[in-house]
Amino acid sequence: RSSQREGDAVADRDPVLLVSGVCGSILHSRRKNKKSGAETRVWVRILLADWEFKKKLWSIYNPQTGYTEPLDDTTEITVPQDDYGLYAIDILDPSLFVKLLRLSSLYHFHDMITMLVGCGYKKGTTLFGYGYDFRQSNRIDQLLDGLQQKLETAYEASGGRKVNIISHSMGGILVSCFISLRSEVFSKYVNKWITIATPFQGAPGYVNDSILTGLQFVEGLESLLFVSRWSMHQLVVECPSVYEMLGNDDFEWKKEPEIKVWRKHGSETSCESYGIKECFDLFDEALEDNELNYGGKKVALPFNHDILKWAKGTRELLNKTKIPQGVSFYNVYGTGVDTPFDVCYGSESAPIESLSQVCHTLPEYSYVDGDGTVPAESAMADGLDAVERAGFAVNHRALLSDKQVFQQIRRWLGVSD
Repeated sequence: RSSQREGDAVADRDPVLLVSGVCGSILHSRRKNKKSGAETRVWVRILLADWEFKKKLWSIYNPQTGYTEPLDDTTEITVPQDDYGLYAIDILDPSLFVKLLRLSSLYHFHDMITMLVGCGYKKGTTLFGYGYDFRQSNRIDQLLDGLQQKLETAYEASGGRKVNIISHSMGGILVSCFISLRSEVFSKYVNKWITIATPFQGAPGYVNDSILTGLQFVEGLESLLFVSRWSMHQLVVECPSVYEMLGNDDFEWKKEPEIKVWRKHGSETSCESYGIKECFDLFDEALEDNELNYGGKKVALPFNHDILKWAKGTRELLNKTKIPQGVSFYNVYGTGVDTPFDVCYGSESAPIESLSQVCHTLPEYSYVDGDGTVPAESAMADGLDAVERAGFAVNHRALLSDKQVFQQIRRWLGVSD
Protein backbone atom coordinates (compact mmCIF):
# COMPACT_ATOMS: atom_id res chain seq x y z
CA ARG A 1 0.00 0.00 0.00
CA SER A 2 2.81 2.39 0.85
CA SER A 3 4.37 1.85 -2.59
CA GLN A 4 1.00 2.52 -4.20
CA ARG A 5 0.53 5.76 -2.24
CA GLU A 6 4.04 6.79 -3.28
CA GLY A 7 3.19 6.00 -6.92
CA ASP A 8 -0.01 8.06 -6.71
CA ALA A 9 2.00 11.00 -5.48
CA VAL A 10 4.61 10.77 -8.26
CA ALA A 11 2.96 9.33 -11.37
CA ASP A 12 1.27 12.00 -13.46
CA ARG A 13 0.86 9.87 -16.57
CA ASP A 14 0.57 6.26 -17.68
CA PRO A 15 3.91 4.43 -17.45
CA VAL A 16 5.84 3.46 -20.58
CA LEU A 17 7.60 0.12 -21.06
CA LEU A 18 10.19 -0.07 -23.87
CA VAL A 19 10.64 -3.54 -25.42
CA SER A 20 13.70 -4.23 -27.57
CA GLY A 21 14.03 -6.45 -30.64
CA VAL A 22 16.48 -9.07 -31.89
CA CYS A 23 20.08 -8.24 -30.89
CA GLY A 24 18.72 -5.23 -28.97
CA SER A 25 19.61 -6.23 -25.40
CA ILE A 26 22.90 -6.37 -23.53
CA LEU A 27 23.67 -9.98 -22.56
CA HIS A 28 25.98 -11.07 -19.76
CA SER A 29 27.47 -14.47 -19.01
CA ARG A 30 28.17 -15.86 -15.56
CA ARG A 31 28.97 -19.16 -13.88
CA LYS A 32 25.90 -21.36 -13.64
CA ASN A 33 24.24 -21.81 -10.23
CA LYS A 34 26.01 -18.79 -8.74
CA LYS A 35 23.66 -16.03 -7.65
CA SER A 36 26.51 -13.58 -7.29
CA GLY A 37 29.96 -13.18 -8.78
CA ALA A 38 31.63 -11.69 -11.81
CA GLU A 39 29.62 -11.25 -14.98
CA THR A 40 31.08 -10.69 -18.44
CA ARG A 41 29.33 -8.65 -21.11
CA VAL A 42 29.22 -10.90 -24.17
CA TRP A 43 26.77 -8.85 -26.26
CA VAL A 44 27.46 -6.16 -27.32
CA ARG A 45 31.20 -5.52 -26.91
CA ILE A 46 33.96 -4.11 -29.08
CA LEU A 47 37.12 -5.38 -27.32
CA LEU A 48 37.50 -9.19 -27.77
CA ALA A 49 34.04 -9.24 -29.35
CA ASP A 50 34.43 -12.34 -31.54
CA TRP A 51 36.35 -14.31 -28.91
CA GLU A 52 33.81 -13.81 -26.10
CA PHE A 53 30.89 -14.29 -28.50
CA LYS A 54 32.10 -17.70 -29.70
CA LYS A 55 33.11 -18.81 -26.24
CA LYS A 56 29.91 -17.87 -24.38
CA LEU A 57 27.03 -17.26 -26.82
CA TRP A 58 27.33 -20.10 -29.32
CA SER A 59 24.43 -22.38 -28.50
CA ILE A 60 22.57 -25.55 -29.39
CA TYR A 61 18.80 -25.96 -29.44
CA ASN A 62 17.26 -28.44 -27.01
CA PRO A 63 14.00 -29.78 -28.51
CA GLN A 64 13.05 -31.28 -25.14
CA THR A 65 12.91 -27.89 -23.44
CA GLY A 66 12.40 -25.55 -26.40
CA TYR A 67 15.37 -23.44 -25.28
CA THR A 68 18.65 -22.82 -27.03
CA GLU A 69 21.42 -23.57 -24.52
CA PRO A 70 25.10 -22.45 -24.39
CA LEU A 71 27.68 -24.95 -25.64
CA ASP A 72 29.63 -24.03 -22.52
CA ASP A 73 27.52 -25.93 -19.97
CA THR A 74 29.16 -24.09 -17.06
CA THR A 75 27.78 -20.76 -18.29
CA GLU A 76 24.38 -19.13 -18.20
CA ILE A 77 23.29 -16.03 -20.09
CA THR A 78 21.62 -13.21 -18.16
CA VAL A 79 20.23 -9.76 -18.93
CA PRO A 80 21.28 -6.92 -16.59
CA GLN A 81 18.35 -5.34 -14.77
CA ASP A 82 20.07 -2.05 -13.81
CA ASP A 83 18.24 1.25 -14.16
CA TYR A 84 14.80 -0.39 -14.10
CA GLY A 85 15.61 -2.49 -17.16
CA LEU A 86 16.66 0.52 -19.24
CA TYR A 87 20.43 -0.06 -19.03
CA ALA A 88 20.21 -3.25 -21.11
CA ILE A 89 18.51 -1.53 -24.05
CA ASP A 90 20.12 1.92 -23.89
CA ILE A 91 23.70 1.90 -25.29
CA LEU A 92 24.45 -1.71 -26.21
CA ASP A 93 28.16 -1.31 -25.49
CA PRO A 94 28.34 1.30 -22.71
CA SER A 95 32.15 1.35 -22.68
CA LEU A 96 34.03 4.65 -22.62
CA PHE A 97 35.46 3.88 -26.09
CA VAL A 98 31.99 3.68 -27.64
CA LYS A 99 30.76 6.80 -25.84
CA LEU A 100 33.78 8.84 -26.88
CA LEU A 101 33.35 7.89 -30.54
CA ARG A 102 29.55 7.86 -30.18
CA LEU A 103 29.17 4.81 -32.41
CA SER A 104 25.57 5.46 -33.43
CA SER A 105 24.89 1.83 -34.39
CA LEU A 106 25.22 0.86 -30.71
CA TYR A 107 22.99 3.67 -29.38
CA HIS A 108 19.78 1.66 -29.26
CA PHE A 109 16.90 3.14 -27.21
CA HIS A 110 19.17 5.89 -25.87
CA ASP A 111 17.62 8.82 -27.75
CA MET A 112 14.08 7.66 -27.05
CA ILE A 113 14.82 7.28 -23.34
CA THR A 114 16.26 10.82 -23.34
CA MET A 115 13.20 12.13 -25.19
CA LEU A 116 10.75 10.50 -22.75
CA VAL A 117 12.66 11.75 -19.71
CA GLY A 118 12.50 15.20 -21.29
CA CYS A 119 8.73 14.80 -21.46
CA GLY A 120 8.56 14.24 -17.72
CA TYR A 121 8.72 10.44 -17.49
CA LYS A 122 10.59 9.22 -14.44
CA LYS A 123 12.76 6.10 -14.45
CA GLY A 124 11.39 3.51 -12.06
CA THR A 125 8.00 5.21 -11.76
CA THR A 126 6.72 5.86 -15.28
CA LEU A 127 9.58 4.61 -17.47
CA PHE A 128 10.91 1.05 -17.67
CA GLY A 129 12.77 -1.18 -20.13
CA TYR A 130 12.58 -4.84 -21.06
CA GLY A 131 15.65 -6.56 -22.49
CA TYR A 132 15.74 -10.32 -22.87
CA ASP A 133 17.72 -13.25 -24.28
CA PHE A 134 16.81 -12.64 -27.92
CA ARG A 135 18.21 -16.03 -29.01
CA GLN A 136 15.15 -17.72 -27.54
CA SER A 137 11.71 -18.27 -29.02
CA ASN A 138 9.30 -15.38 -28.67
CA ARG A 139 6.74 -17.68 -27.04
CA ILE A 140 8.98 -19.34 -24.48
CA ASP A 141 8.00 -19.00 -20.80
CA GLN A 142 11.25 -17.28 -19.83
CA LEU A 143 10.54 -14.32 -22.13
CA LEU A 144 6.79 -14.16 -21.43
CA ASP A 145 7.33 -14.35 -17.65
CA GLY A 146 9.88 -11.54 -17.86
CA LEU A 147 7.51 -9.32 -19.84
CA GLN A 148 4.66 -10.00 -17.43
CA GLN A 149 6.86 -9.13 -14.47
CA LYS A 150 7.82 -5.81 -16.09
CA LEU A 151 4.17 -4.96 -16.76
CA GLU A 152 3.24 -5.73 -13.15
CA THR A 153 6.17 -3.66 -11.84
CA ALA A 154 5.31 -0.63 -14.00
CA TYR A 155 1.62 -0.89 -13.05
CA GLU A 156 2.34 -1.00 -9.33
CA ALA A 157 5.12 1.62 -9.33
CA SER A 158 2.85 4.15 -11.05
CA GLY A 159 0.04 3.65 -8.56
CA GLY A 160 -2.07 1.26 -10.60
CA ARG A 161 -1.98 3.06 -13.94
CA LYS A 162 -2.13 0.95 -17.08
CA VAL A 163 1.03 0.64 -19.15
CA ASN A 164 1.82 1.97 -22.65
CA ILE A 165 4.17 -0.44 -24.45
CA ILE A 166 6.59 0.78 -27.13
CA SER A 167 8.23 -2.17 -28.91
CA HIS A 168 10.82 -2.27 -31.67
CA SER A 169 11.27 -4.86 -34.43
CA MET A 170 11.08 -8.43 -33.07
CA GLY A 171 9.84 -6.97 -29.79
CA GLY A 172 6.51 -6.61 -31.59
CA ILE A 173 6.51 -10.35 -32.33
CA LEU A 174 7.14 -11.02 -28.63
CA VAL A 175 4.25 -8.76 -27.63
CA SER A 176 1.99 -10.47 -30.20
CA CYS A 177 2.83 -13.88 -28.71
CA PHE A 178 2.13 -12.50 -25.23
CA ILE A 179 -1.28 -11.26 -26.34
CA SER A 180 -2.22 -14.66 -27.78
CA LEU A 181 -1.00 -16.67 -24.78
CA ARG A 182 -1.77 -14.26 -21.92
CA SER A 183 -4.60 -12.11 -23.20
CA GLU A 184 -6.20 -11.53 -19.78
CA VAL A 185 -2.90 -10.34 -18.29
CA PHE A 186 -2.36 -8.03 -21.27
CA SER A 187 -5.86 -6.56 -20.89
CA LYS A 188 -5.34 -6.01 -17.16
CA TYR A 189 -2.07 -4.10 -17.45
CA VAL A 190 -1.89 -2.48 -20.92
CA ASN A 191 -3.52 0.72 -22.16
CA LYS A 192 -1.75 1.35 -25.48
CA TRP A 193 0.67 -0.62 -27.62
CA ILE A 194 2.87 1.30 -30.07
CA THR A 195 5.02 -0.93 -32.24
CA ILE A 196 7.89 0.18 -34.47
CA ALA A 197 9.30 -1.68 -37.52
CA THR A 198 7.76 -5.03 -36.61
CA PRO A 199 8.14 -7.84 -39.20
CA PHE A 200 4.55 -9.02 -38.78
CA GLN A 201 4.78 -11.25 -41.89
CA GLY A 202 8.52 -11.85 -41.59
CA ALA A 203 11.65 -10.31 -43.05
CA PRO A 204 12.33 -12.86 -45.80
CA GLY A 205 15.37 -11.37 -47.55
CA TYR A 206 17.17 -10.52 -44.34
CA VAL A 207 16.35 -13.79 -42.51
CA ASN A 208 16.90 -16.14 -45.46
CA ASP A 209 20.39 -14.76 -45.95
CA SER A 210 21.10 -14.83 -42.20
CA ILE A 211 20.37 -18.56 -42.07
CA LEU A 212 22.54 -19.23 -45.12
CA THR A 213 25.50 -16.88 -44.68
CA GLY A 214 25.16 -15.05 -41.36
CA LEU A 215 24.51 -11.54 -40.20
CA GLN A 216 26.59 -8.39 -40.43
CA PHE A 217 25.45 -6.25 -37.49
CA VAL A 218 27.50 -3.20 -38.45
CA GLU A 219 29.06 -2.12 -41.73
CA GLY A 220 32.28 -0.41 -42.78
CA LEU A 221 35.34 -0.03 -40.57
CA GLU A 222 33.31 -0.70 -37.41
CA SER A 223 32.77 -4.30 -38.56
CA LEU A 224 36.50 -4.98 -38.10
CA LEU A 225 36.05 -4.44 -34.35
CA PHE A 226 32.92 -6.52 -34.11
CA VAL A 227 31.59 -10.08 -34.24
CA SER A 228 32.29 -11.66 -37.63
CA ARG A 229 29.56 -12.59 -40.09
CA TRP A 230 30.55 -16.26 -39.83
CA SER A 231 30.35 -16.26 -36.02
CA MET A 232 26.87 -14.74 -36.23
CA HIS A 233 25.90 -17.36 -38.78
CA GLN A 234 26.70 -20.21 -36.39
CA LEU A 235 24.50 -18.58 -33.76
CA VAL A 236 21.59 -17.87 -36.10
CA VAL A 237 21.32 -21.51 -37.25
CA GLU A 238 20.33 -22.45 -33.68
CA CYS A 239 18.14 -19.40 -32.89
CA PRO A 240 14.38 -20.07 -32.69
CA SER A 241 13.67 -16.32 -32.73
CA VAL A 242 15.26 -15.96 -36.17
CA TYR A 243 13.30 -18.90 -37.62
CA GLU A 244 10.14 -17.21 -36.30
CA MET A 245 10.81 -14.26 -38.61
CA LEU A 246 10.94 -16.32 -41.82
CA GLY A 247 8.49 -15.15 -44.49
CA ASN A 248 4.90 -16.12 -43.68
CA ASP A 249 3.74 -18.64 -46.29
CA ASP A 250 0.08 -17.98 -45.36
CA PHE A 251 0.37 -14.30 -46.25
CA GLU A 252 -0.69 -13.08 -49.71
CA TRP A 253 2.51 -11.33 -50.79
CA LYS A 254 2.32 -8.97 -53.77
CA LYS A 255 5.19 -11.08 -55.05
CA GLU A 256 6.38 -14.18 -53.22
CA PRO A 257 9.96 -13.77 -51.91
CA GLU A 258 12.53 -16.05 -53.55
CA ILE A 259 16.04 -17.35 -53.13
CA LYS A 260 17.87 -17.75 -56.44
CA VAL A 261 21.02 -19.78 -57.06
CA TRP A 262 23.01 -19.83 -60.28
CA ARG A 263 24.05 -23.49 -60.56
CA LYS A 264 26.51 -25.29 -62.81
CA HIS A 265 25.57 -28.84 -63.86
CA GLY A 266 28.31 -30.20 -66.08
CA SER A 267 28.57 -27.78 -68.98
CA GLU A 268 25.11 -26.30 -68.34
CA THR A 269 24.36 -23.23 -66.20
CA SER A 270 20.89 -22.38 -64.95
CA CYS A 271 19.20 -20.21 -62.32
CA GLU A 272 17.27 -22.21 -59.72
CA SER A 273 14.51 -20.50 -57.76
CA TYR A 274 13.19 -21.40 -54.30
CA GLY A 275 9.95 -19.96 -52.91
CA ILE A 276 8.87 -19.64 -49.28
CA LYS A 277 8.14 -23.37 -48.94
CA GLU A 278 10.82 -24.68 -51.31
CA CYS A 279 13.62 -22.78 -49.55
CA PHE A 280 13.77 -25.37 -46.76
CA ASP A 281 15.15 -27.89 -49.28
CA LEU A 282 17.88 -25.37 -50.11
CA PHE A 283 18.62 -24.80 -46.41
CA ASP A 284 18.90 -28.56 -45.90
CA GLU A 285 21.42 -29.12 -48.67
CA ALA A 286 23.42 -25.91 -48.17
CA LEU A 287 23.83 -26.49 -44.41
CA GLU A 288 24.20 -30.27 -44.54
CA ASP A 289 27.90 -30.19 -43.63
CA ASN A 290 27.85 -27.00 -41.55
CA GLU A 291 29.80 -27.41 -38.32
CA LEU A 292 31.98 -25.56 -35.86
CA ASN A 293 34.92 -26.46 -33.68
CA TYR A 294 34.22 -25.81 -30.02
CA GLY A 295 36.81 -26.71 -27.39
CA GLY A 296 38.45 -29.16 -29.75
CA LYS A 297 35.17 -30.91 -30.56
CA LYS A 298 33.29 -30.70 -33.83
CA VAL A 299 29.65 -29.69 -33.43
CA ALA A 300 27.30 -30.31 -36.35
CA LEU A 301 24.97 -27.38 -37.10
CA PRO A 302 22.74 -28.34 -40.04
CA PHE A 303 19.43 -26.62 -40.74
CA ASN A 304 17.38 -27.43 -37.66
CA HIS A 305 13.98 -28.97 -38.40
CA ASP A 306 13.07 -29.13 -34.71
CA ILE A 307 13.35 -25.34 -34.57
CA LEU A 308 11.44 -25.02 -37.85
CA LYS A 309 8.59 -27.11 -36.43
CA TRP A 310 8.51 -24.93 -33.31
CA ALA A 311 8.62 -21.74 -35.42
CA LYS A 312 5.66 -22.93 -37.50
CA GLY A 313 3.71 -23.26 -34.24
CA THR A 314 4.66 -19.69 -33.40
CA ARG A 315 3.50 -18.52 -36.83
CA GLU A 316 0.10 -20.20 -36.29
CA LEU A 317 -0.15 -18.29 -33.03
CA LEU A 318 0.79 -14.98 -34.65
CA ASN A 319 -1.74 -15.45 -37.44
CA LYS A 320 -4.52 -15.62 -34.81
CA THR A 321 -3.45 -12.66 -32.65
CA LYS A 322 -6.20 -10.12 -31.92
CA ILE A 323 -5.96 -6.90 -29.90
CA PRO A 324 -8.03 -7.27 -26.70
CA GLN A 325 -10.95 -4.91 -26.22
CA GLY A 326 -9.96 -1.73 -24.43
CA VAL A 327 -6.35 -1.68 -25.70
CA SER A 328 -5.36 0.85 -28.38
CA PHE A 329 -2.87 -0.28 -31.03
CA TYR A 330 -0.59 1.96 -33.16
CA ASN A 331 1.91 0.93 -35.84
CA VAL A 332 5.02 2.82 -36.99
CA TYR A 333 6.83 1.44 -40.05
CA GLY A 334 9.77 2.48 -42.21
CA THR A 335 9.45 3.27 -45.89
CA GLY A 336 11.54 4.77 -48.68
CA VAL A 337 14.62 2.63 -47.98
CA ASP A 338 15.81 -0.22 -50.24
CA THR A 339 15.09 -3.45 -48.33
CA PRO A 340 16.38 -6.96 -49.20
CA PHE A 341 13.61 -9.22 -50.47
CA ASP A 342 14.87 -11.75 -53.03
CA VAL A 343 18.36 -13.14 -52.46
CA CYS A 344 20.65 -14.46 -55.21
CA TYR A 345 23.88 -16.50 -54.89
CA GLY A 346 26.36 -16.93 -57.71
CA SER A 347 25.94 -15.46 -61.18
CA GLU A 348 25.66 -16.61 -64.76
CA SER A 349 29.38 -15.99 -65.22
CA ALA A 350 30.36 -17.44 -61.82
CA PRO A 351 27.86 -20.20 -61.03
CA ILE A 352 27.87 -22.44 -57.94
CA GLU A 353 28.52 -26.16 -58.32
CA SER A 354 27.67 -27.43 -54.81
CA LEU A 355 24.97 -25.81 -52.70
CA SER A 356 27.31 -25.97 -49.70
CA GLN A 357 29.20 -23.13 -51.43
CA VAL A 358 26.21 -20.85 -50.81
CA CYS A 359 27.21 -20.50 -47.14
CA HIS A 360 30.50 -18.94 -48.23
CA THR A 361 29.06 -16.66 -50.93
CA LEU A 362 28.05 -13.05 -50.47
CA PRO A 363 24.53 -12.45 -51.76
CA GLU A 364 23.06 -10.12 -54.32
CA TYR A 365 19.69 -8.68 -53.33
CA SER A 366 16.57 -7.59 -55.11
CA TYR A 367 15.03 -4.77 -53.14
CA VAL A 368 11.55 -3.60 -52.18
CA ASP A 369 10.31 -0.62 -50.20
CA GLY A 370 10.86 -0.77 -46.45
CA ASP A 371 13.25 0.28 -43.70
CA GLY A 372 16.33 -1.56 -44.97
CA THR A 373 15.52 -4.65 -42.86
CA VAL A 374 11.74 -5.14 -42.80
CA PRO A 375 9.69 -4.73 -46.00
CA ALA A 376 6.98 -2.09 -45.60
CA GLU A 377 4.52 -4.70 -46.91
CA SER A 378 5.28 -6.90 -43.90
CA ALA A 379 5.44 -4.14 -41.29
CA MET A 380 2.12 -2.64 -42.40
CA ALA A 381 0.31 -5.99 -42.51
CA ASP A 382 -0.23 -6.35 -38.77
CA GLY A 383 -3.69 -7.87 -39.26
CA LEU A 384 -4.79 -5.99 -36.14
CA ASP A 385 -7.38 -3.32 -35.41
CA ALA A 386 -5.11 -0.26 -35.43
CA VAL A 387 -6.12 3.20 -34.26
CA GLU A 388 -3.51 4.62 -36.62
CA ARG A 389 -0.54 3.57 -38.76
CA ALA A 390 2.26 5.94 -39.75
CA GLY A 391 5.14 5.47 -42.20
CA PHE A 392 8.43 7.37 -42.09
CA ALA A 393 11.29 7.46 -44.59
CA VAL A 394 13.79 6.24 -42.01
CA ASN A 395 15.85 3.05 -41.68
CA HIS A 396 15.24 0.26 -39.19
CA ARG A 397 17.40 1.35 -36.27
CA ALA A 398 17.10 5.10 -36.91
CA LEU A 399 13.34 4.87 -36.29
CA LEU A 400 14.31 4.80 -32.60
CA SER A 401 15.95 8.23 -32.81
CA ASP A 402 14.02 10.11 -35.49
CA LYS A 403 12.46 13.45 -34.48
CA GLN A 404 9.35 12.94 -36.63
CA VAL A 405 8.78 9.51 -35.10
CA PHE A 406 9.18 11.05 -31.64
CA GLN A 407 6.63 13.72 -32.48
CA GLN A 408 4.16 11.03 -33.55
CA ILE A 409 4.78 8.97 -30.41
CA ARG A 410 4.31 11.98 -28.15
CA ARG A 411 0.99 12.69 -29.84
CA TRP A 412 -0.19 9.11 -29.33
CA LEU A 413 0.96 9.16 -25.72
CA GLY A 414 -0.71 12.54 -25.19
CA VAL A 415 2.42 14.28 -23.87
CA SER A 416 4.70 17.13 -24.96
CA ASP A 417 8.26 18.26 -24.27
